[in-house]
Formats: sequence, C-alpha cells, structure tokens
Amino acid sequence: MRTAGTTPEPESSARDALTSLGEVACRYQAHEIRPEDLPMIAAEAIAAGLDTPTLCELAGLPRNADTREIRDAFEQALSEAGIELPDPGLARRHALRRLAARLIHGEVEAADLTSNDWWDTEAETDEESTLVALIPQCGCCIEYASGLDHRTWVSELRIAALALTSSPPIRPGC
Repeated sequence: MRTAGTTPEPESSARDALTSLGEVACRYQAHEIRPEDLPMIAAEAIAAGLDTPTLCELAGLPRNADTREIRDAFEQALSEAGIELPDPGLARRHALRRLAARLIHGEVEAADLTSNDWWDTEAETDEESTLVALIPQCGCCIEYASGLDHRTWVSELRIAALALTSSPPIRPGC
C-alpha cells in the first residue's frame, strides 16, 4: 500500500504510462493531438517508466521534425508498447464523449460544437445519434437546422450530452 509522500512502484508508473499512451493514441487518431506534440508526450511516458527503443527515439525528435517522421515513430512506438492505433471512427466516438463531458462541465460552449464537423460523426448508439443530430454544420444555422430557438437548442444539447456521458462506455481502447 502506498502512503502519502512515497513514490509509486515502478511497475505501477509504467502501467499508468501505458494507459496514458493508449489514450494519447486515441486522441491522436481523433486529431486532438498534433504530431509536433508527440515528442514531448513520448518524453513524459519515458519519465513515467515506459521504455521502448522507438519511444526514446521519438522523445529525442524536435517539435519541428518532419511530420511524417514523427508520425511513423509514434506509430512504431505504440506497436513496440503493444498498443494498437484505434480505428479513426472509434477514436472520433470517444472524442464526442469527451466533448459531451466538457460541455456538461462548462469547459466548452454549445456554439463551439458547431466546429470540427461533429455532425459528420458516425454514431453507433442512440445517445450518440441524439447528440450528433443536434449539432448543425455551422453556428449560423442552429435555428434552421434544428428547428429550435437558441436557448432550447442549448438545453437539448446539454440533455443529450448528459445522456451520452451517462450511457455505458464504448468498448475499451481510448
């Protein structure tokens, strides 16, 4: 058992780093993480106890390295760590769930959802479909696309976001 002021076991840190790297892979596939941020993320994973040859190589790359080189190194490092790069559709669904949580917590405004082509997400559950159906292609079309006034739209959006975040989780991986 860990007590206050002690450091975590190395295996626990590496396991946490592996989980975090899996989440990064999902966010990377959903275009939430830019390639130039991956070398620092790799360095943080190494500091947390995860160590693979390509992860070390990636951590040593500068932010302005060739994007293809960074992407290739990241994908190879994931493979070496036993992490599969998730399907882009699955990653997008996880991103939608994270966005719904951020909306509920007031970290994003409802109008912010009209960017990033959320309306084009391939929903697989009723909760995802309900939220996606409320997101118009642009902010100026809210009333036209939804048939709702702005206040009602925001309320419906929050209800749908709460339903999505309360629904059973998507299969693991992100």
